[in-house]
Amino acid sequence: MKSRFALALLASLAVVGCATDGTTTGGGAPAPTASAAPGGGGQAFNKADFAWSTAAGKGEIEGQLAFKQGPVAYGCADAGVLLTPKTPWVRRRMEILYTSADKAALPAAEVRARTPPERNQDYSSFVKRASCDAAGRFAFNALPDGTWYVITVARPVAPATGTDMAIMRRVVIKGAKVKLTL
Repeated sequence: MKSRFALALLASLAVVGCATDGTTTGGGAPAPTASAAPGGGGQAFNKADFAWSTAAGKGEIEGQLAFKQGPVAYGCADAGVLLTPKTPWVRRRMEILYTSADKAALPAAEVRARTPPERNQDYSSFVKRASCDAAGRFAFNALPDGTWYVITVARPVAPATGTDMAIMRRVVIKGAKVKLTL
């Protein structure tokens, strides 16, 4: 059951996307030009766009899942939390998967249904991972300044009557700790 949940989380997160916004990437490099690329919504995967995210930094994310939908409380104990750097490719994939490049809470099945079948193996090497503790807390440390996406799949807390929810939030790091509640 745990491995099935982990696979579902990874599948929904692997699809994290991007779009061309005409700005620069987090590392200051010009955004690549758009090209027809499967799974990226017309935006080509460019490994160089991710380079800024591999440097060590002073940024931190101290997060906690506190998601509720009506009377149903959700948790993420022992579940994975993904952190992916914002690039034009990733931003576009977020828009495709979550219909937003800022934040979303959608049924996980809907997000998986929008997942393009293509995968880029290079992409996963830039995704950072953490786990939620029993209280739904998670942390990422030594992050370089830039924009990131935090993603997890929240499950209804027993007695469960809701559906698994894919939670995504854009976070900007500027050399300090960011406290984040999902």
